[in-house]
Amino acid sequence: MTNNKRFAVFGNPIKHSRSPMIHAAFAAQCDVKLEYRALRVELNDFERAVTAFFDAGGQGLNVTVPFKEQAAACAAELTPRAARATAVNTLWRDDEGVLHGDTTDGVGLVRDMVANLGWRVQEQRVLIVGAGGAVRGVLEPLMRELPASVHIVNRTVERAETLAREFGVLGKISAGGYDSVSDEQFDLVINANSAGLSGEMPALPPGILSERCCCYDLLYGAEPTAFMRWAAQNAAWAVSDGLGMLVEQAAEAFYVWHRQRPETQPVIQQLRGVLAAAA
Repeated sequence: MTNNKRFAVFGNPIKHSRSPMIHAAFAAQCDVKLEYRALRVELNDFERAVTAFFDAGGQGLNVTVPFKEQAAACAAELTPRAARATAVNTLWRDDEGVLHGDTTDGVGLVRDMVANLGWRVQEQRVLIVGAGGAVRGVLEPLMRELPASVHIVNRTVERAETLAREFGVLGKISAGGYDSVSDEQFDLVINANSAGLSGEMPALPPGILSERCCCYDLLYGAEPTAFMRWAAQNAAWAVSDGLGMLVEQAAEAFYVWHRQRPETQPVIQQLRGVLAAAA
């Protein structure tokens, strides 16, 4: 393994990460020799750990919670989408030693919804639940699909309003609390609320799903999430978790590093099997 290119994902916690499995599968497809590890980084040690990784010959890093904003601050050069998101999940150094940062989360989300699931974003009324870093990372690619409108709801309304202001130049974006949608209907609902990690469901009013509404949860697992169960109970046209997004954002990072696009469907199916077996 010593001659293989070294990659890793930094996070805290990190033991749940599926990234090593995903990138190993991509590498096998594309005949790329690499070593990819999931590494836990202490909360106050991120910048030092990044520098040490690349100084020791590391080729590329993925970054997951809670370090995406720190990764953006570390990078000397950001892609336009990363600069707008002020969050980075993919790092690499060029031949001059300059650290570059990109975010692939939004591309992964859109690719999963449009290419894999066959859903439409264009001209759809979109509701986003949550206003944290995950939303910041996906808003620009989502707006590039030209939805009719995007409304962001969050328990802390000010955070949703901040995102609406920052990204409003890209299209029609509004914001409010959960009660702001009681008289509205939406064609696409995206749940980015971290409360789902503990099995909680945001306080969405009934009747907000249009006749052909699709519901997407950024979370994933062996069992349907609380949001997915709510969507099914409210007669959503289609429901999906975020496993496809996980694989698609990894495929985009793989392309950034290796300039090869792996096939994602076999890897999504492989991960489904792993999750089912672990349930």
